[in-house]
Amino acid sequence: MIETDTGFQGIVKIHANSVLPKKRTKKNPLSKEDKLRNREISSDRVLNEHVIGLIKRFKIVADRYRNRRKRFGLRFNLISGICNFELSA
Repeated sequence: MIETDTGFQGIVKIHANSVLPKKRTKKNPLSKEDKLRNREISSDRVLNEHVIGLIKRFKIVADRYRNRRKRFGLRFNLISGICNFELSA
């Protein structure tokens, strides 16, 4: 299951098993059920967003990688290990 935000509206055509929050408009405000569902989706997504932000702090994904391409995988795995260690502690 793919949980995305409202910026990925076209992903439903690619992946049938995707979950999108419902968008409101001026004419059609959200009902209470829609708001609860959107909150559940966002509470599941926030964990992933925090991990992505944690990895971006090391600047290996946020900026252009200027070192040897052969070592990108090794360095990314090391950074992932550090992030996993920090999250488990």
